[in-house]
Amino acid sequence: MATNQRPRRPAGDTGSRPSPGMVLDRLSSGESRAARITHTEHMPAREGRHAVWPHRIRPEVIAAIEAAGIEHPWAHQAEAAEHALDGESVVIATGTASGKSLAYLAPVLTTLLDGAEAPNGRGTTALYLSPTKALAADQRRAVRELAAPLGNRIRPAVYDGDTPVEEREWVRQYANYVLTNPDMLHRGILPSHPRWASFLRSLRYVVIDECHTYRGVFGSHVAQVLRRLRRICARYGSEPVFLLASATSAEPALAAGRLTGLPVTEVSDDASPRGELVFALWEPPLTELHGERGAPVRRTATAETADLLTDLTRQGVRSVAFVRSRRGAELISVIAQERLAETDRSLARRVAAYRGGYLPEERRALERALHSGELLGLAATTALELGVDVSGLDAVVIAGYPGTRASLWQQAGRAGRSGEGALAILVARDDPLDTFLVHHPEAIFDQPVESTVLDPDNPYVLAPHLCAAAAELPLTEPDLALFGPAVPELLPQLEGAGLLRRRSTGWYWTRRERAADLTDIRGGGGSPVRIVESGTGRLLGTVDEAASHTAVHEGAVHLHQGRTYLVRELDLKDSVALVEEAAPPYSTTARDTTSIAVLDTETEIPWGAGRLCFGSVEVTNQVVSFLRRRLITGEVLGETKLDLPPRTLRTRAVWWTVTEDQLDAARITPEILGGALHAAEHASIGMLPLFATCDRWDIGGVSVPLHPDTLLPTVFVYDGHPGGAGFAERAFHTARAWLTATREAIASCECEAGCPSCIQSPKCGNGNDPLHKRGAVRLLTEILRAAPEAPPAT
Repeated sequence: MATNQRPRRPAGDTGSRPSPGMVLDRLSSGESRAARITHTEHMPAREGRHAVWPHRIRPEVIAAIEAAGIEHPWAHQAEAAEHALDGESVVIATGTASGKSLAYLAPVLTTLLDGAEAPNGRGTTALYLSPTKALAADQRRAVRELAAPLGNRIRPAVYDGDTPVEEREWVRQYANYVLTNPDMLHRGILPSHPRWASFLRSLRYVVIDECHTYRGVFGSHVAQVLRRLRRICARYGSEPVFLLASATSAEPALAAGRLTGLPVTEVSDDASPRGELVFALWEPPLTELHGERGAPVRRTATAETADLLTDLTRQGVRSVAFVRSRRGAELISVIAQERLAETDRSLARRVAAYRGGYLPEERRALERALHSGELLGLAATTALELGVDVSGLDAVVIAGYPGTRASLWQQAGRAGRSGEGALAILVARDDPLDTFLVHHPEAIFDQPVESTVLDPDNPYVLAPHLCAAAAELPLTEPDLALFGPAVPELLPQLEGAGLLRRRSTGWYWTRRERAADLTDIRGGGGSPVRIVESGTGRLLGTVDEAASHTAVHEGAVHLHQGRTYLVRELDLKDSVALVEEAAPPYSTTARDTTSIAVLDTETEIPWGAGRLCFGSVEVTNQVVSFLRRRLITGEVLGETKLDLPPRTLRTRAVWWTVTEDQLDAARITPEILGGALHAAEHASIGMLPLFATCDRWDIGGVSVPLHPDTLLPTVFVYDGHPGGAGFAERAFHTARAWLTATREAIASCECEAGCPSCIQSPKCGNGNDPLHKRGAVRLLTEILRAAPEAPPAT
C-alpha cells in the first residue's frame, strides 16, 4: 500500500517514558502492520510565551495560582483576563491544554472575592456552562483545588440532574460559582428563576466552556437558551459578561457572537508550549471476506482500534481510544479485556469503557479511576472528549474521523497534556470520507478547522423557546428583538395554536404544563427511552427517543458495561425497551426506507442544463428491518423485518437535477441511471462533513431517477433535524468543491465496482442496491463541467 510520509524528526528525550515515535514503531512492527500507516505527521515542540497578570487580578488569586505551580501566565491568558475585567465578552480559541480554564478563572475568582467583601447581600456570582456533566464535575475539582487558599469565600457547586434534592436549596442560596449545563439551565434554572433571584441579580460572569460543540440544532437551541438567560438577568438588573472557551476554530468571534447574541472579542494567538506530537493515519487492511454485492471488506476500525488499545496497554502506555458510538466503545473494551486476560488478568482489569447513558455513580467511579491511574486504557465516546482533565496520557487512538477537524484535534490533544510528547492515531473506517482523508493528509494537516454552523432563527428551534420565555415572564414588545428577526412571523402562529395569548401587557403562556418541557435541546425530542433488564427491573440506562427505532428495536444487540443484551421488546407508548442478557455472535444494524417531497424552493441556480437548488422538504422515513453482522469481520449473517411506524420530518435540503442531454453526454443509460445517482448520493453524504460541521449521521439523502416534483433525475441531501441545522445550506454554498471531492473519492478508490470506502453506505435502506461506480464518476464529471464557482448567498 502506498504511503505518504513526511521526513521524520528525531524524537526528544522524554526520560523514562518512551517517545511517541518509539511507541508507534512498536505498534507498526511487522510488514503487515507497517503497510497500514498511510502517513505520519511529525509536529515539533513549541516554546511558550509568558506575560504578567493584569494589575486588577487580586494578589491572593495570583498567590493561589502560584501555589498550584504556575509562576507566570501565558500571553493569551493575560490578554483574555484583561478583556474580561474590562467588561468585554471574550472567546479564548486556543489549542488543547493551553490553559483556557485559568484564563477565565483568574478574573472570575477576583470578581467573586471582591463581591464577598461587600457589606450586604450574597455577593457577586458566576455561572459555568459545559456540554457534559463530566466536564462540570471535573471543573469543580479544579476550582476547589485552585481556590483552596482563598477559604470559603469561593463556594463552587455543581447543579445538574445528578445533584441530590437536599443539596439544591444550598446551591441556590449560598453557592457563588454554580457549574451546570445548558439542559439544566433550560429546564431547571430559568423556569424557576424566582428561586434563583439573588443569584441572578448578582450574576457578573457566564463562562461557556467548549463552545465549539454548540453547533447544528443543539447549538441553535443553546443560543436561544442564552437569550432567555440574558432577558431574565436584565429583569433582575444584571448584565453578565460572557467568557467563552473553544478549541481552535475558524472565525471564533463570529461563532461566539451568533451563540450569545452579543459582540465578542477574540483571543486566538496560542502562546502555550506544546510537546512533540506524532500523528499517524492508519488504514485497516482488506480481508478475504466479501460484503454486499460482492464488495471487498476491510477489517473494521473497531477491531483495529481494539488491537491497538490492547498493544498500548501491554506496553504500559496510558491511552484513550475515542469511538463514535456507545456500542463501539463497549465492544472495544470487551475485546481488549479478553485479549489482555489471555496473558495478564491484572491488565484486563485496567481497561474499561466510558460513554453517555451510564448511571451517575458509574460515570463518577470511572472518572476517579482514570484520574488515579488505576485505569491504563479507556474506550470512550465523545462524553470524555470535552476538556475532562486526563493529564498523563501518552496516546490517543481515534476510531474513525469524528466528523470535524475541530473534534479531531480536540481528541488528539487529550494526550501529552503535561507538555510531554504524544502519539495520536486516526484509524479509518470503511467509509468514503475516512478513506479520502488517510490518502489526502493535506485535507487534515494543511487546512484550517471549520466554522461553527448554527441557526438560532430556525422556527422549530425558536418557537418552543418563545413559549418558554413567555412562561418565565410575559413577552413584551421590547423583548422581541432579542430573539431574532423570525419572531414577528412566529408569534401569530403560536397564538393560533393556542400556546400563547396576547394581552395589553404582552404575550402569555396558556397551558398548565411546563413550557420548557416542549423541547429537548439536544434535538432528540420526546421522552428518553429507558433500557430495563426484564428479569430484574434494573434500569441500565437511556437512549434518545429519536434514536430508539434504530438502537433498541426488537432484536437489537445492546452493550452495557461489557455485558451483551438482546432487546426483547420496544414499547414506544411507555418509552421503555426490555432487554435480557445474552451472548449473540453478531451485532445488529437497522435498515430504513425514505421518500422526500419538495415544499419550497428557496433558491436555485443553473448548473449547465441542470439545476442546483436549496429549500424546504418533507422526509418520510421508516425503519423496516435490521441486519445481523458477524463480530470483528462485519460479514452479513441475515436480515429480519420490523414493524415500526413511519416518521415525518420537515427540514432543509440541497438537491441537484440532471437533464437527458447531460445523461447522454455522460453515457448514462436508463439501465444504470438509478445506480449512478444512488452511488453519487451515498458518496456525497459521506464527504459533506469535510465541508460542514456535521456528522454523516446528521444528514440523509434520497436519489430518484424521476422525481415527481422536479420531473428530472434528482439527488437530495437533507438535514436530519426539524427545520434544518445549516448543513444543507453549507453544502449549497460549497457545492462545487464538495462534489469535486466526492468525484475524486469515488474515482481514486481501488475497488472494481464499489465498496464501503467509496459508494456503499452503512445506513442504506435499500441494501446498497442498485449502485454503479463508473456511472457515478461520469455523471459527476458531467455536472461539474459547467458548475459555477460559488452560488450567491441565500
